[in-house]
Amino acid sequence: MTKIEKIRNFSIIAHIDHGKSTIADRLIQVCGGLSDREMKEQVLDSMDIERERGITIKAQTVRLEYKAQDGTEYVLNLMDTPGHVDFGYEVSRSLSACEGSLLVVDASQGVEAQTLANVYQAIDADHEIVPVLNKIDLPAAEPERVKKQIEEVIGLPACDAIAASAKTGEGIKDILEALVTKLPPPQGDADAPLQALLVDSWYDSYLGVMTLVRVRKGVLKKGMKIRMMATGATHVIERVGVFAPKPIALDQLGPGEIGFINAGVKRVADAKVGDTITEERRQTNEVLPGFAPSVQVVFCGLFPVDTNDFSGLREALEKLLLNDASFSFEAETSAALGFGFRCGFLGLLHMEVIRERLTREFNLDLISTAPSVVYQITLTDGKKLDLHNPADMPEVTRLSSIEEPWIKATIMTPDEFLGPVLTLCTERRGEQLDLTYAGNRAMAVYRLPLNEVVFDFYDRLKSITRGYASFDYTLDSYRVGNLVKVSILINGDAVDALSMIVHRDQAEGKGRAICIRLKDLVPRQMFKVALQAAIGGKVIARETIAALRKDVTAKCYGGDISRKKKLLEKQKEGKKKMRQFGKVEIPQNAFFEALKMGNN
Repeated sequence: MTKIEKIRNFSIIAHIDHGKSTIADRLIQVCGGLSDREMKEQVLDSMDIERERGITIKAQTVRLEYKAQDGTEYVLNLMDTPGHVDFGYEVSRSLSACEGSLLVVDASQGVEAQTLANVYQAIDADHEIVPVLNKIDLPAAEPERVKKQIEEVIGLPACDAIAASAKTGEGIKDILEALVTKLPPPQGDADAPLQALLVDSWYDSYLGVMTLVRVRKGVLKKGMKIRMMATGATHVIERVGVFAPKPIALDQLGPGEIGFINAGVKRVADAKVGDTITEERRQTNEVLPGFAPSVQVVFCGLFPVDTNDFSGLREALEKLLLNDASFSFEAETSAALGFGFRCGFLGLLHMEVIRERLTREFNLDLISTAPSVVYQITLTDGKKLDLHNPADMPEVTRLSSIEEPWIKATIMTPDEFLGPVLTLCTERRGEQLDLTYAGNRAMAVYRLPLNEVVFDFYDRLKSITRGYASFDYTLDSYRVGNLVKVSILINGDAVDALSMIVHRDQAEGKGRAICIRLKDLVPRQMFKVALQAAIGGKVIARETIAALRKDVTAKCYGGDISRKKKLLEKQKEGKKKMRQFGKVEIPQNAFFEALKMGNN
């Protein structure tokens, strides 16, 4: 068991792409966590999708041993955290297990929106913060400007910020020295009853449920009988260890240490993140505060292209749920798309990642419906419901009000792009709360409806600012909105997969746009097909697909005109009858294209 004053627990926080994972690689290399042969880039990003996209999705932990310049040996517990707004819950969990943070800022880009969000989380967690200016070797690096920005925007003293380059290894030794000299050691009494925080849990196909814990008080030993205080479940610890970064088994973990345990837990759901673990025989009286549960904000339907893959999709979702308890799914049926699942996600990137993993890891061909948010509806009889799927919306006559979620968004942009950014926010029904400057960068704070942001807001923001803007948001509140359900009718039949909830002012434009797209996608029939967008019983947009015509007069070589008229009348009657009984078969790729295009 390591002496508590020789332990330092820290996390690395930064905006996306500012070099967190590369700094983690260098720290592991310098401390000898892995040999040069085992070393690879982004060593802590274990998923293929993380390595390809260059993003961190799951927070990872490493225990490193470092000998300081004065000869003292320290144990460093490093937590590499994600930078993207969708995975903010991973950041908050990691911060609660540490006493300090390395704040990494790109020396050429400066402070970005997500830098701010993560720093405020670290300050709320009472962290000691060590600023690091990364990518100092770039020709565009402006360390003095960025130091000034850290002081102005965040309010942290940056005069002794460490200049480093994770790529070349410059400044890594200075970072390690700053960690052991500036960060406080953890507090905790080894003789007190066991009190440990359950930071994360995931499923390992060989070992079962792995649980990451941070010991606050007492000692966690192999063979000890423990109790999960939230669920009341008891387990016997089979294995105790740490990641260095490979798993290493130990006999015990003392106060201030971070490691993993195996305790015969069968399901990840039984190891509740944020729970307090104590000893069954000698229980602690204090329950740790835990974490706020992750809130799903975006919902979409996932349907297999081949209906025979339905059970395969269910299995795949269950397996993914073992490693990511932050998304949810429930079975649903659609007249157009067959059997599938309604899934909830933390954001659009989270949705994309899960979809890509399903396609890649389980070889599934999927169709996803347009993403929607959760609305709160009040019926005329006073009953309140959560609405996840626009197709389930009750009749207008039964509705009293619809409330939609609003977010508080922070957008940072160079001031030359400020005009288009403010226009974009106003177009999306935004309300400006604040506008401040730091040097030549503007920071706009807006309140926006989430359903306006969920489709293509981020893409539009990036394109109008040439990629220089950064965006971060937090959920704010629910507000009553003038919202309507737009149904899409094909030949008089409503297609539930294409229905959407939009603001009344935008209903006609969005309805018309989807009808125009469908006109190119739905194949022509032997009869005229009407494509309509409707609010309740009122049609607000219509397009018509012309019928395929057979030339029935081809065999008339002259003679009286009445012969041709007679044949055309007969054809007309036939088409009328056909339209009455004819079913329009819509190919699945038409749905896929319409939904994909519906996101623009």
